[in-house]
Amino acid sequence: MPRKKFRGHNHDQLLLLPPDLDEWLPENHLARFISDVVDRLDTSAITEPYERELRGYPPYHPVMLLKVLIYAYCTGVFSSRKIAAACEDVVAFRWLSVNQCPDFRTISDFRKRHLHVFKELFLQVLRIAQGAGMVKMGHVALDGTKVRANASKHKAMSYGRMKQEEQRLRQEIAELVREAERTDRREDKLYGDARGDELPEELARRQSRLAKIQEAMAALEAEAKAKAEAERAQADDDDDEKRDDDEGQSGDKKRRGLKGRRSVKAVPEDKAQRNFTDPESRIMPSKDGFVQAYNVQSVVDEAYQIIVATEVTNSPNDAGVLRTLVDMAKQNTGRMPKKLLGDAGYYAQDDVKWLEERGVEPYIATGRQKHGEIPVCPRGRIPKSYTPKQRMARKLMTKRGRAIYAKRKVIVEPVYGHIKACMGFVRFSLRGLAKVQGEWSLVAMCHNLLKIFRYGWLKLAMA
Repeated sequence: MPRKKFRGHNHDQLLLLPPDLDEWLPENHLARFISDVVDRLDTSAITEPYERELRGYPPYHPVMLLKVLIYAYCTGVFSSRKIAAACEDVVAFRWLSVNQCPDFRTISDFRKRHLHVFKELFLQVLRIAQGAGMVKMGHVALDGTKVRANASKHKAMSYGRMKQEEQRLRQEIAELVREAERTDRREDKLYGDARGDELPEELARRQSRLAKIQEAMAALEAEAKAKAEAERAQADDDDDEKRDDDEGQSGDKKRRGLKGRRSVKAVPEDKAQRNFTDPESRIMPSKDGFVQAYNVQSVVDEAYQIIVATEVTNSPNDAGVLRTLVDMAKQNTGRMPKKLLGDAGYYAQDDVKWLEERGVEPYIATGRQKHGEIPVCPRGRIPKSYTPKQRMARKLMTKRGRAIYAKRKVIVEPVYGHIKACMGFVRFSLRGLAKVQGEWSLVAMCHNLLKIFRYGWLKLAMA
C-alpha cells in the first residue's frame, strides 16, 4: 500500500530568503499604506526635539517608531512589550522597523513623550480623508461610549467611606504607637538602653494608607469647593441680571455689592468617589455594568464613518459637550454639518437653539423609546402651544424624522464597534485625563486610517 507523502518541514534546510525587505510584503499590505501615509505627514514636532540633541548614541529614527506604533494600534497590539516582541516575530513589524528591534521601554517612552502630537496627526489624517472625498458633512452623528480606564473600580473609595477609614486608621495608628511605647519600656527593663527609633512595618503601612486617603479626600474637597464657587458665581450673575431688569422696569436703584455673600456649603457628597490608581477616572454605567472608565465622545460623518471630532471626558453623562464637539468639527473640517443626530443624552433646549442659529438642523431625541413601542405618526400643523421640546419630539415622530434619526445607529455606533471589537481597544494603556486624551487621538487616527485604506487608498494613489 503506497504511503502518504507530506511536504517537507526540515528545520535544518537552508533557505534563500529575499535579501530585499521590500519583497517581504505584498504590494497592497496595510503596513505599506501606513508607511506611505506617515511619509506624507508633517512629523517635525516629533523629529525636531531629537535633532536638537546632538549628544549620545544615535537613537532609533522617530518616524520609524511612529510607523510601528500606528501599525500596532491598527492591528490591535497596544502593549509596548507585545509591540517589541512583534518587531522580532512578525514580518510586517520587521518591515516597518527595517529589521531593527527597539525594546519595550523605548516604545513606551516614545508613546508617552509624544502624546500631545497625536491630536495634530489626527487632524492631518482627517485632511487626507477630506482630500479623498470621504468627508461630506451632510449628516453627522454625535455619540459617546465608555472605555475602561487603566484602573480597577475596586481601588475606588467614596468620600463617606474615606471618613470612616480615616477615623479607623487614626485609631489603629494611635494604638500601634502606644503598643510600641509599651514594648520600648519592657525592652528597656530587659535589655537596658535600646535605640527605640525603628518604625514598625505595620505602623508604616497604615500611615501610608492614611496619607493616600487624606490626599484623595483633599482632592474631592477641592472639587466640591470649585463646583460650589462656580454655582455661586452663576447665581450672582443671575441675581445681577434680575436686578438690572427690575431697575429698568421701576427706575429705582437698588443696593449692589451682594456678590460673594451667597453661602454654598463646599463639602463633597458621601457617595463622591475617587480612584487611588487613576484619580481622574470615574465609575460609570456601561453595558457591562459599572466600570472604572472615561467617557469618549465623537462626531462621525455619514459618508464613510470618518471621525471628524473627538474628545475624552471623565463625566459619566453626555450633557454639555455638544457645542464643544460641533465647534471642533467645524474647526477640523472647515464646514458646519447640515444635520446633526444625537440621542436623548444630548438634548438641551439651549443647545438646540444654538444649532439652529448656526444653520444646523438638529435631530436629537427627547427621551427613550420603549422596546417594541410603535410611535404614532402625527399629521397636520404643529400646535402653537407646543414647547421646543415637544416640537423636537413631534419632528422625530414623523415619517421623515424617523428615517433621518434611524441613520444615527448606522453612522456612529459601528465606529465604536469597530474600535472595540475589530481593533480590540477596550481599555486605555495610560492613566490620567491628559494622557488618555492623547492615546484616544491615536486610536481615532488609526480608525480613520483603516477607513482610508479600505475605501480611499485608490483615490489617493490616483490624485
